[in-house]
Amino acid sequence: MPDTSLPVSSRSPDMGRRRFMAQFSLLGVGGALLPAFLLERLQEGEKITAEMLAEAEGVLGLQFTDAERELMLEDVNETLESLQEIREVDIPNTVHPALSFDPVLPGRRFPAGHGSVRISQQPGVTRPANLEEVAFWPVVRLAELVRTRQVSSVELAQMYLDRLKRYGPQLECVVSLTEELALKQARRADAEIARGHYRGPLHGIPWGAKDLLAEDQYRTTWGAKPFEDQVIDEDATVVARLEEAGAVLVAKLTLGALAWGDVWFGGRTRNPWNLEQGSSGSSAGSAAATVAGLVGFAIGSETLGSIVSPSTRCGATGLRPTFGRVSRYGAMALSWSMDKLGPICRSVEDCALVLDAIHGADGKDPTARDVVFDWDPDVRLADLRIGYYKSAFDAERDDKAFDDQALVALRSLGVDLTPIELPDQFPVGALRIILNVEAAAAFDELTRSNRDDLLVRQVRRAWPNVFRQSRLIPAVEYIDANRIRTMLMGALEATLAGVDLFVTPSYGGSVLLTTNLTGHPSITLPNGFRDDGTPVSISFIGKLFGESSMMVAAKAYQDATGFHRQQPPTFAV
Repeated sequence: MPDTSLPVSSRSPDMGRRRFMAQFSLLGVGGALLPAFLLERLQEGEKITAEMLAEAEGVLGLQFTDAERELMLEDVNETLESLQEIREVDIPNTVHPALSFDPVLPGRRFPAGHGSVRISQQPGVTRPANLEEVAFWPVVRLAELVRTRQVSSVELAQMYLDRLKRYGPQLECVVSLTEELALKQARRADAEIARGHYRGPLHGIPWGAKDLLAEDQYRTTWGAKPFEDQVIDEDATVVARLEEAGAVLVAKLTLGALAWGDVWFGGRTRNPWNLEQGSSGSSAGSAAATVAGLVGFAIGSETLGSIVSPSTRCGATGLRPTFGRVSRYGAMALSWSMDKLGPICRSVEDCALVLDAIHGADGKDPTARDVVFDWDPDVRLADLRIGYYKSAFDAERDDKAFDDQALVALRSLGVDLTPIELPDQFPVGALRIILNVEAAAAFDELTRSNRDDLLVRQVRRAWPNVFRQSRLIPAVEYIDANRIRTMLMGALEATLAGVDLFVTPSYGGSVLLTTNLTGHPSITLPNGFRDDGTPVSISFIGKLFGESSMMVAAKAYQDATGFHRQQPPTFAV
């Protein structure tokens, strides 16, 4: 466990200057934020000294002369006063920075509009004698039951609510059942369908929301003890759009505290294939509940692996859309330049149907944009140029045999795979400071108030420690990291010029961090099961706003292999 006596100044008011400066740096020297301890000194009339600046330089890897320090002092102390004024302003988590990330480089254009969606045919869909058998059906089949009125939305909602009550405690995947709202929405769906007003394939389908999405009738806890009783008095855009599509919200599902890991204030969400394992995070509940047949589909979020990781661990099909494809309004902000919302489902086509309902600008999230999304599951693979991340497939690793077999399966479908390599001329790992700085700013007040102590996990990689140590990152390096990010975006665009998409081991090389930084879409799906019965995954990466081609290829692979149809024995019907 880390030394929790150090991170915030009010915990140790008698800390010596050297120990203090080992923890924090000064805006006038390197650009990092000043701690409350110095602000308290200022109130007492004490000022920053040249000796303190010298100690800060060691932390930042800088060295100034005595004359330079003396010249800086007056301005540094003026900056201290400015920071005091800034900290007195209440800044809600919902407030977006004035600077916004755009994954689209200058001069590039994408067609605007809604596009068209054509669902694959589902012949012979009939209601089973035991309705619970449909708990694991994909949305495309559930939708046909509802559309033909073989099953009512109320029946589906009640079936999933019963399973959530029965299995949710085992998986520790439910924060709040939304039973009253669900039955109200289901009754409305049934009435509309009876009148001939069918909204589309999500009409009457029960779903679950990662509990960082606001719904005004229920608490939105962000998985964290400090926000356990928080109620936000509006709906997230994604929640509102799914309601408009006729979907039925049955539960708010768990996430690791403040979107990290699978440990939340009520426990640890479990992997449906092995209850001794966590489900990974941070979209822990969304993946676990979907795979265990507790919801028809779910919404998750990803900043750096939070859809890819639990989809891998639980065997879900998880779509991370292009940055800006889906509005994040009403969702907890962690990193304004990296956060993305997307569906976690039981099939690729389900993800396409959900994306069709939730994508597009809303006038509230400044990064969200209208770009055409088309879905035609019958596009021929031969019409797509598909690459593969060669060095990642070649690398030795535990699950290599599964990934190699995925390439064999794709080639058996007639795919001529083109080897590609991701740009390696940039320090991609170092660019993670972008996420850390933005997350620390998003939860600045939590850190300064000491309420970060309420978070369950207080280990090195958990947010409390990351928020604290990120105050040592200078603003200049944060900006320079984003400039390198722009260079990385250009290099990746050049790499992908010859392909429409590429396939990769889900954690191969630098693919996870690189494509989250550049904003590219991905879809992760199961590609086999280990000897212990737990799933492994493969990922497909598309061009910016190239979800359609990416998912056509992924669906072809998924249909040919069928791993997504397997059910975890503990929850099978």
